Amino acid sequence: MQLLSVNLAHPRSPDYTDAAFTGIDKRPASGPVAVSPPGPKGVAGSGLAGDEIGDLRHHGGDDQAVYAFAREDLDIWERELGRELPGGVFGENLTTAGLDVNGARIGERWRVGRELVLEVSSARVPCRTFAGWLGEQGWIKRFTEAAAPGAYLRVIQQGEIRAGDPIEIVHRPEHEVTVSFLFRATTTERTLLPRVLAAGDALHPEARRKALAYVAKQGS
Repeated sequence: MQLLSVNLAHPRSPDYTDAAFTGIDKRPASGPVAVSPPGPKGVAGSGLAGDEIGDLRHHGGDDQAVYAFAREDLDIWERELGRELPGGVFGENLTTAGLDVNGARIGERWRVGRELVLEVSSARVPCRTFAGWLGEQGWIKRFTEAAAPGAYLRVIQQGEIRAGDPIEIVHRPEHEVTVSFLFRATTTERTLLPRVLAAGDALHPEARRKALAYVAKQGS
């Protein structure tokens, strides 16, 4: 398992977002990048030095410090869309190889390089900015139906990373709540919501609120 590229934002001000700018256009960094916990959501942005986020209300903060997407999944979309999709084009900070990002369990921990330790916290939910950036017809629906959204991660131990670094899974919880499972539970299969609570404290606070509200209304 390997890190193919570390991707940082090239901010732009398009007409498909209400934010002053968007950092979804991410491109591979040429050298090492420091990664650390950014701080609370709504105040802090990306966990990667040199990266920028335009919409701090919905993105960034400690529980969404880093976004990872598998090269293998980009390759699937390349074939379906009939266009080249370089690393970073989905707005991901880390483009990985050999790692089942969507099969990772909430609370799973990865060591990237020598020092950095990340923890899987949630799934990416497609937004209007993502759709506008790619310019594909019905993109949000298509991406949602695929249920392979990539993973948001927390920074457990800060460190410096670069393209080519090895990735190692250092902790894998026993529960069933994978990134894909959580995504389906919060989008197309809400009857799964009670089961995501098995992820415990590692569950993203917003996902926990959705699950608890569903249980309160519908029961377990």
